[in-house]
Amino acid sequence: MKNILVIALLCVVSFANAQAFDGKGDMKFQIGPSFQNNGTGINGTYDFGVGDNISFGIASTYVLGVNDDIDANFNDRFDIKARFNANLSNVIGIGSQFDLYPGLSFSLRNFGGHVGARYFFTDGFGIYTEAGFPIAKYDTGHLTPAEKLNNQFVFNFGASFNL
Repeated sequence: MKNILVIALLCVVSFANAQAFDGKGDMKFQIGPSFQNNGTGINGTYDFGVGDNISFGIASTYVLGVNDDIDANFNDRFDIKARFNANLSNVIGIGSQFDLYPGLSFSLRNFGGHVGARYFFTDGFGIYTEAGFPIAKYDTGHLTPAEKLNNQFVFNFGASFNL
């Protein structure tokens, strides 16, 4: 019984000290599934804090499961983005374990935006969710279903790690 109380106390202390975004020098890595029309894949992000509420990063997605009627090659399935986030947890006064971050990105396919949130259970581990959308597509003509992969609304969630 005594060991269980010690473990419970350590868990509470871990929750109290978890930081979702710590400002300049903060580094986050996130990985999880990606869902979009006609396909599912895997998404990974890396963000680096450059100020109290600003981070820059990189994100990449590869669509693994594409509907059978779509002929998608590697170039259609893969995307990489440079991104900017405005980390708002301390601006809007929510707990230090939670971070809400809208942002912009430049990818191989479009100029886009995203809105994400992450919650850290411990100093090193948390969860995230993120929705991304194109603002301006580079190809404005009629896109094939394969060309729409990584060039439409996308929803991601998964694990977030403090580095």
